[in-house]
Amino acid sequence: MMASLTESFRHAPVPFIRAQAALLHRITKVYPKPAFGLVAEEVVITRPFCRLIHFNQVRTGLPRVLVVAPLSGHHATLVRDTVAALLADHDVFITEWIDAREVSLDQGTFSLDDYVMELRAFIRHLDPTRLHVVAVCQPTVPTLAAVALSAAAGEATPRSLTLMGGPVDARRSPTVVDKLATDHPIAWFEATMIHRVPENHTGRGRRVYPGFLQLSAFVMMNPDKHARAYWKYWLDQLRGNTAGVELHEKFYDEYNAVLDMDAQYYLDTVRLVFQEFALARGTWRVAGELVEPAKITATPLFTIEGELDDISGLGQTEAAHELCTNVPARRHLVAEGCGHYGLFSGSRWRDSIYPDVREFIRSHEAP
Repeated sequence: MMASLTESFRHAPVPFIRAQAALLHRITKVYPKPAFGLVAEEVVITRPFCRLIHFNQVRTGLPRVLVVAPLSGHHATLVRDTVAALLADHDVFITEWIDAREVSLDQGTFSLDDYVMELRAFIRHLDPTRLHVVAVCQPTVPTLAAVALSAAAGEATPRSLTLMGGPVDARRSPTVVDKLATDHPIAWFEATMIHRVPENHTGRGRRVYPGFLQLSAFVMMNPDKHARAYWKYWLDQLRGNTAGVELHEKFYDEYNAVLDMDAQYYLDTVRLVFQEFALARGTWRVAGELVEPAKITATPLFTIEGELDDISGLGQTEAAHELCTNVPARRHLVAEGCGHYGLFSGSRWRDSIYPDVREFIRSHEAP
């Protein structure tokens, strides 16, 4: 069998061999953490599970924006397009979550409560009276909680809050992601999804939800789409279509680069956000304090959803308006024909959604 394969390749055209080799390499390679590659970056705060990054620019006096990047399997660079657009008009900071397999056990665990408290600390550090916050996808829930807790404590809150495509109330228009969470008890997730970090990493022994499992779940949501993408990649290699090859590699270099999440954070998120709907039901307590979005009285709210979002269904993010009954101003946008990824990356984000985000921030910037 091996001899016949070798003989076949010996007589195969060079383009065919190149296409086969390229496809095999892409399927089996390890994808490292990508770089933003936008402007110079400065680490403002370093915590065991997160860094606060500042994108340095020459210009000063721009509205200050904190982008809360998702902690859902991918690195913060997944929202590179979000940052790139914002940089044109804003002074931008971002949460860069650290791969849990590289966090030693002596740093303890990381919970959803810890996530909220980290955000509160970052917002305080950046001065909420000068700060606009944009949360993309998963962090819409902890970000709303962080602002609500600060408001309840009598602290200053951000000048504006933009929530994009997140599960504020996952009971609405449930997607495959939501149904998976409600179809299994939390014990099933702990027994099936949680694994120990192997010996060759700093976090050896830590209980985590591995990034490769999360990536597998993402792929299996649209297996035909990804299969077609790799088939097109093979054809582009065969035909020498350099532009098509580069476009595929650019997307999947990012998409396939994943990180592990601490088990406590993952299980907390499944239970509180997708099973108990604790924020929407008004039962969520963070470090003993009840999360009450109605306490927010000084921060305008902008929610954005994609019409075709198969991760956070229509109405899930808009639900924030029913919780934030006392905000001074509000707006909601449904991006027509837009899926989840297109909310924060690509031409729809840049041409249709970002101008509205920019205008919302400008309208609530300090005089």
